Parts: sequence; C-alpha cells; structure tokens
Amino acid sequence: MPAFTEKTRKYEQDKTAINGKLLYYAFVAGGNQILQHQAEINRINVFPVSDKDTGTNLAATIRSVVDTIKPHKSYKTTVNNIAEAALTGARGNSGVIFAQFLHGLSCETLNKPHINITEFAHSVSNAIPYIYKAISNPVEGTMLTVIRDWADFINSKKERLHDFKQVMIESLQVLEKSLAETTFKLKELGKSGFVDAGAKGFVVFIKGIVEFIQKLNIRSLKVDAQTSISLVHTENISESDIPFRYCTEAILKNLTVKDTDVQRLLSDSGNSVVVAGSESTCRIHVHTNNPTQLFQELKGMVTITFQKVDDMVRQQETIFKRKWNIALVTDSTCDLSQELIDKYQVNVVPLNINFGNNHFLDKVTIQPEQFYDMLETEAEFPNTSQINEQAFTNLYSHLASHYDAIIAIHLTGKFSGTYNNSVKAGQRIAKEFNKPIQVIDSNNLSGSLGLLVLKAAQYIEAGENFDSIVSKIKADVAQSFIFVSVRDLKYMIKGGRVSKPKGVIAGLFGLNPVISMDENGKSMLFGNTFSQKSSLKKIFSHIEKMCGQKTVWNYIILHAHNPEGAAEAEEQMKQLTGKSSVSVVDISPVIGMHAGIGAVAVSLLLNN
Repeated sequence: MPAFTEKTRKYEQDKTAINGKLLYYAFVAGGNQILQHQAEINRINVFPVSDKDTGTNLAATIRSVVDTIKPHKSYKTTVNNIAEAALTGARGNSGVIFAQFLHGLSCETLNKPHINITEFAHSVSNAIPYIYKAISNPVEGTMLTVIRDWADFINSKKERLHDFKQVMIESLQVLEKSLAETTFKLKELGKSGFVDAGAKGFVVFIKGIVEFIQKLNIRSLKVDAQTSISLVHTENISESDIPFRYCTEAILKNLTVKDTDVQRLLSDSGNSVVVAGSESTCRIHVHTNNPTQLFQELKGMVTITFQKVDDMVRQQETIFKRKWNIALVTDSTCDLSQELIDKYQVNVVPLNINFGNNHFLDKVTIQPEQFYDMLETEAEFPNTSQINEQAFTNLYSHLASHYDAIIAIHLTGKFSGTYNNSVKAGQRIAKEFNKPIQVIDSNNLSGSLGLLVLKAAQYIEAGENFDSIVSKIKADVAQSFIFVSVRDLKYMIKGGRVSKPKGVIAGLFGLNPVISMDENGKSMLFGNTFSQKSSLKKIFSHIEKMCGQKTVWNYIILHAHNPEGAAEAEEQMKQLTGKSSVSVVDISPVIGMHAGIGAVAVSLLLNN
C-alpha cells in the first residue's frame, strides 16, 4: 500500500500521468460498480435475447480479472494482464464485447510504464475498430455505440485538456446522453422503454472509475480474490421466442485459418456472433442450435481450450414454465433419454472431455456418435475432468432465484470431484438464498444414475415434499445396479484401468470382463467370461436371481455403438421383468471411453 501511495502523490503532482497501479485500482473500482448493479442490468436486458443475464455476464467477466491479476507499476503490463484475464473469463455477448475492447486497448497501448492523456486517448480511439471487427453484425444503439461515443469524446479532448480526472468527469455527460439515445436507436429497446443493458453496464463501469479517481481511496475497494460471485437473476422478464437454443462460447488457440473464416462459420451456425482476441488466442460467442456440429467443424482448424454452453430454453423454462417448485440437477454421466430430461426439466451439467489439447463438453459439444469415432481416429486417448464449483454456483444461484428447493444427484464421488464441488456450491447458495439444497451421491453412474434421477422426477411430479423425496432417493441408492459387458479390453488398457501385462494375458485367454459397482461407489470386477455372449448370459442369470427377491422398478439398456447387442439385451430383460426399458441409449462418453466400443450394459433399480 505505501508504494501505491507514493505513486498516487506523483500522479496528483502530474495530472497527465497514468501508471499501472492507478489503472488496476480504477478497473477494480469500475468493476465493483458492475458487481453491485448486476441485478439492475439484468432487469433491463432485452437485446439480443431477453434472457436477463447481461449484468451477470459482465460481473463474471469482471470477477475473472479481479481474481486473476495483481497490481503492477507498469501501465503496459497492467493493461495487457487485464485484457488477457478478461478474454479468458468473458461470459455472454456483452462480456466478450467488453473483453474485446480491453484487448484492443492493450494492443494499441505503447510499451511504457506510464502514459499521458494523449497516449491514452489514442489507445481508446484505436481500440474501437477491434470491437466492430469482432462482431459479424454490429448493431448501433447498443454497447458498441456508447463505447464509441465515449472514445470519440476522450480523443477529442486530448490536445486541449491536461487533467485526466477532469476528462473522465466530463465524459460522464457524453455517456449518459449516448445511453439514453439507445432506447430510440434500437427497435427492440423502443418497445420496452429500456436502455441497452450492455451499454448501461459500461456507463456504470466508468462511473465507478470516476468516483475512484476523485477520491483515490484504495481502502474503500474491497478486493477479495477468494470470493467468487453468485449470479444474480431477476423475475422481471418477458417471454420471447428463442430461435437458437444454446448460448455457446469457447477459447480457441493456434488458428490455422483467418478469424474472418471462423466468424463466417459461426454466422452459418446461428446468430449473435462475436470473435474476440487475436489469431493466437481468441474467444468466440454464438447462439446456435447445434454446438456439437459446430465444434466438430472447428476442431480441424484450431485448438479448443475451453467451452461453455448455456441452454437458453431451459433457462427460460426456469423463469416462466416451471412445472414444479423443486428443481432437479444431475451431471452428464446420467444416461437418460433427452425426451425424459426435457419432460422433467432436468438441469444437466456436463463434465469435460479432452482429446489432447482440444476440450469438449460431454453430450453438449460432443455426442456419443462423434466421441466413439474420435476414440478410434484420434492419436491420444481422451481424459475427463470434473465440473468445478463455480459452474454449480452459477446454476444453483439461478435456480434458487426461481425454485423453492433444489435436489441434485451425481455420479459416484469415488470417480470424480464433481459431487464434492456440487456439495460446496449447494451449501453456499442454500445459505445465501435461505432455501434447501440437497446433493446426493448416487454411488453409481450412467443408467443407474439415470433411474435415480427419473424416480426423483416422478416423486416431484407426484407432489411429494422435499424431505420425503430426499429420504426416499437416499434409500433407493442401495437398490440401483449396473452391469457392463466389455467386448474389447484395449480401451481399458489405454485408459489405465487395466495394466498392459494383465491386458495382454486376458487377451490371450479371450476374456471378456463384466464390470459393476459396489455399495461404496467403487468399480469392481463382477466376473470374467470368454465371450460377450457369455458375459451377458452371466449378467441375466444374476438379475434373474435378484428378481426372485425383489421386483424391478425399471431398467435402462446402454451400449457403446452396439445397437444390435442392446436390442438383444432388451429382449432378455423383457422376458425377465415383463416390461420394456425406460430407455435404450448410447452410454455416456465419460463411461464409454473405458468400457470401449461394443460394450453393452444393463442398469436397474429395484423396489424397496
């Protein structure tokens, strides 16, 4: 703090100087204002989609910077760090546009430890083309216009004024006027009577900066890098058609094509296209109906290092079309048909799948059919990573804004940290919103997890209360089972589940293992046979014994690119249980990568 005080005194003596620490704390001050006003910004969000999350997205973008960087005395170093952190953490259309402005500012800043007003004005003005270049269809009367009007004013004063503080104070009048005019420049805003939400966010940001440079009170800035924000949502939203379901974002590196080619590809896939950053690292934003196809086309052109996809239809249902007052959450290892997931409005959070340096979201940007093709053709064996706590915090804060309670059921905690991260996020949001959130470890996965989620959904549909549902599902966990018939051991060997020497020996003997889960949520070898036909016979023989003791509530047949084997398995189960399966589905890639192509599995849930 003393070092910055010394720099502040120097700044007060030379009012044209802007150093790195002044820039850092000014950014934090502006960012704090966005964090405090995010609910208000959400409320007025009607363009380009009335999903009421512009404030949330700007807040998340700001938090990415505050959590990542530290003060530095050099202006150039600080602006570079801010731009990089913003681009990495940008969220939503407005967040990506704001990050692109900062990227342009960074690129157009001279390599100096401090700059004067003239240099600052040049960098601000020269950053504007970066924004317009990034957007496939720039629309005036939005955040773009307000940032440009502000930059034009700053640039117009560079030769006449020599007091940075005074220039910033005067710029507020220009910002307020430009913001007010957005209501009349854009038809969608004129209908609502609101100003543009993204533009409002930028004005709030600059106001925070002006307030700081007037007082230069660093102690008033509460910067806590360990505190992650909860996303604030609002009930005040108008229902509108959503032509493209998925708000899709990614960070792309090492482009082998021009960014204009990426922009063209995104435009062919949907709307609201932004390509921010440079050809070495860029962040994309697009609303599309088919993120899987989009990323299959992109993976040959770039390295995909991060992806985020929000289901705007599910978000809209949460706000207007909730069928019940208890929300249901699971992860993408839950193998249940999309028809049932949509019917019961289940919120599914995807795990991460990585092929080398390329990152995908399970069942969102990569579906089983693409996954199994890549499993055969890609040089590197895939790996998975857990869902982080922030992803659950974002979801739970959104759901808690609209539902009375939340129940989440996840894959076994023995396989992934997903369950623990969900627990931590649930505890935090339950406390903040004073609403019950229960996270349940299924001690299982795949179809068994799907059956538990389905049963919870039907309890909710029947109108049972929160405590009763939680109690019953916890009891049902012990009655859920899965048996996986592995046809080819090479995938388990590649994935490290079976050592290479043991795999070679098993291969010589032609062994086909049957994998199951024990009562503690750990995988176990249920048995070995000499063919998949024999292993399935062993599975059905065991299920028949189980049926002699308890009745089967329902079952799911799963397969890894083996529909014929799945059909035979379902026929066997019909004979044993007298009922058809809930679903016959391609097993989750997260599970299938180890079971391997050709695997067939049976999941069942017994009645207590």
